[in-house]
Amino acid sequence: MSQPGRRFVALLARRAGIALVALAIDTVLGDPPSQLHPVGFMGRWLQFGERLAPSQPGARLIWGAGWLASGWLLSGVVNLLPHHPLAQGALASLLLAYRGLDRAVAGVETALNAGDLATARRLLAWHLVSRPTDDLSAAEVAGAAIESLAENLSDSVVAPLLALLAGGLPAMYLYRFTNTADAMWGYRTERFEHLGKAAARCDDAFNLFPARLTAILIALAAHLMYRRGSQALTVMWRDAGRTASPNAGWPMAAMAGALDTTLTKRDHYILGDGRRIPDAAMIGEARRLGRLVIAILVFGLICLFGLARLTESRSAS
Repeated sequence: MSQPGRRFVALLARRAGIALVALAIDTVLGDPPSQLHPVGFMGRWLQFGERLAPSQPGARLIWGAGWLASGWLLSGVVNLLPHHPLAQGALASLLLAYRGLDRAVAGVETALNAGDLATARRLLAWHLVSRPTDDLSAAEVAGAAIESLAENLSDSVVAPLLALLAGGLPAMYLYRFTNTADAMWGYRTERFEHLGKAAARCDDAFNLFPARLTAILIALAAHLMYRRGSQALTVMWRDAGRTASPNAGWPMAAMAGALDTTLTKRDHYILGDGRRIPDAAMIGEARRLGRLVIAILVFGLICLFGLARLTESRSAS
């Protein structure tokens, strides 16, 4: 193997190891307080940019793109941080959000199990969705929590891990900043239509592959756990394009097929045609699928790490 090839393989093994450390830390410890969280810093930077933004639509479009780019430039600071794999893994864990996602969804599940619909609505709006929740039925609350779990498995786990493998911590930071900007600014309202357009388009591009990979992983998990992999793939392929987002529909539709249910957002989309009605028990099933997706990711990263190290050792000999 050529010298550049050996360097690439060694780099890939290193990044896979960092990803494994990051997943382990995030799963066990979760997120630090928001004041110390890098995503919290990203949010405050974006809020500051919004306060300074001009009022004219064209100027807001340019300002939003420029402010997004300014956040990207800060990714270079990541290169100044310690390069030890454990330190890099700890830093990368701050850009994942699986434990926080699972706990947020579990909170809605617990409230619904207790028959406390008001609390379930409040927790759903607080942690998981931006839509109004005050008049959602228990089934709609459960369905929205399941949708959010499926979508955020891509946005908060699979996509940042792929960015890490592709470009290290700087790429992971760049992805997370773009995703945060889209979450805060990516709305078709008078306030954000122009300011968030660049962030929304970039986030769409960055998530094209991760969203589809996440959907396939959900289908694989559904096959292993419920023998519903083919149903998940069928619904995914048929219904993924029904959402306004080019990406969100893929994992959500796969989850609908996996659970033999129908996931609905009023006046927006219907995913799946299953007969089961979403409820607290189904949220638990979705969480178990999510955990299996994480286990599959860990297995894949271990295989990648081992294969890269084996290739490296054979090349060196």
